[in-house]
Amino acid sequence: MLALRPVLLVTGVLVAALGLTMLIPMCVDLLSADETHRADWAAFAIGAIIAVFAGGGAAAATWGPIDHISVREGFLLTATSWLSLVLFGAVPFALGGLNLSYVDAFFEAMSGLTTTGSTVVTDLDHAPPGALLWRSMLQWFGGVGIIIMAFAVLPALKVGGMQIFKSEAWDTSEKYIASATQYSLMLTQIYIFFTALCFIFLWAFGMPAWDAINHAMTTVATGGFSTRDASLGAFLTVGRAPLDLIVTVFMIIGSLPFGIFLAGLLRGAWTRLFSDSQIRFFLSVVAGLTLIMMFRILTIFEDMEVFTAFRLAVFNVVSVLTGTGYATTDYNAWGPFAVGFFFCIMFIGGCAGSTSCGMKIFRFQVALAALRVYSRRLAHPNGVFVARYNGRPLTDDVFVSVLSFFFVYFATFATIAVLLSGLGLDTLTALSAAGSAIANVGPGLGDIVGPAGNYAPLPDAAKLILAAGMLLGRLELFTILVILTPAFWRG
Repeated sequence: MLALRPVLLVTGVLVAALGLTMLIPMCVDLLSADETHRADWAAFAIGAIIAVFAGGGAAAATWGPIDHISVREGFLLTATSWLSLVLFGAVPFALGGLNLSYVDAFFEAMSGLTTTGSTVVTDLDHAPPGALLWRSMLQWFGGVGIIIMAFAVLPALKVGGMQIFKSEAWDTSEKYIASATQYSLMLTQIYIFFTALCFIFLWAFGMPAWDAINHAMTTVATGGFSTRDASLGAFLTVGRAPLDLIVTVFMIIGSLPFGIFLAGLLRGAWTRLFSDSQIRFFLSVVAGLTLIMMFRILTIFEDMEVFTAFRLAVFNVVSVLTGTGYATTDYNAWGPFAVGFFFCIMFIGGCAGSTSCGMKIFRFQVALAALRVYSRRLAHPNGVFVARYNGRPLTDDVFVSVLSFFFVYFATFATIAVLLSGLGLDTLTALSAAGSAIANVGPGLGDIVGPAGNYAPLPDAAKLILAAGMLLGRLELFTILVILTPAFWRG
């Protein structure tokens, strides 16, 4: 029988903890020099009270030791905790100076926690500092949350082929760390270290401290929320240090498996950064796509320097590929090829066990391995061929999980696109918005939701559909879809 007590207990604790973190942007607003912005502190105070009392009440009512959480309870806990955090995280947006309806606030909170980066907020340059910080904090929380999920939850639930990381994740540290709690804490410490390092570099190279703090959080989280309407492009003025290259490096770091960094710290196994097949494949994809786009830019802008074209290409490729969604320019102006190019690569994503979004590199590796084995079996029917990943044989259940994930992923994308079209959105907007939602990229394509656009003009129904797509994409689809089946609730 499905036990709800552990689900309610853990969800309640997480919601209460989220409420306590609202005190940080509350204090930022209280210290603001702008009297109008200073009044926004009440929105966070009320949000904190609601979250702490609701979450604390649920935790107190179900308090007690948790002996075991079954797979079914793991699915339910994952879905309810993320949805609950979004519901309560939206409250300050709805009550504060951004003047958002609750639907818009829910969309913004969902985009933040899932590290998507789509936004309905306009005039970011003059938004209350507390609201800007809360947006960045939600993305930062979502980034570390997905890292812990990728190692502690999804492999155990065998979602979309993630079971191949179950032994790998724990082999990294089982002799050094006694519990999953310690494991999660060490991953969080690594995450904090890279965030602090990113802040130091951004600040040292000319970005104001306030903006550097926010961009450090959303860069390592590969989220893409910015403090400016022009996104990172606002800081790339003439004579300024190449902040885009610094951000590119940390977007790549955020897209690498954090378990590899932990292995390096605990066992000195830093060579895995160069030997891991997933990392090598990811970096090869980044290099190849960057070269393609760089040559395309040089053919469009014949007077452009090669290094400038490289900067534009690598930044935008990494930003879209990893699902970060920062913008330094409107790449819609680069022609139809660029539009199609960025639309396709938004689905790829980074490595499993990272903060990045999309389908993840390892699934493409598994699919290619399956294709190679199938081709060899056709050529040599009597031969025995075994597909491998990082030197380990792949079992049939991994192939089935990954191929099922591909099918459901694109079926969900198509469904969202059709629903958006039914609400009156044009084809390009519907397709790109659906893709950016399920791939958790942020900006889509076209004038409305493109890099220079905003999701505010969309109808409320479209925003709710896209918010659902963001959650499905961030939690690897099956984590949500399985609890919607009648069989899940039987027995």
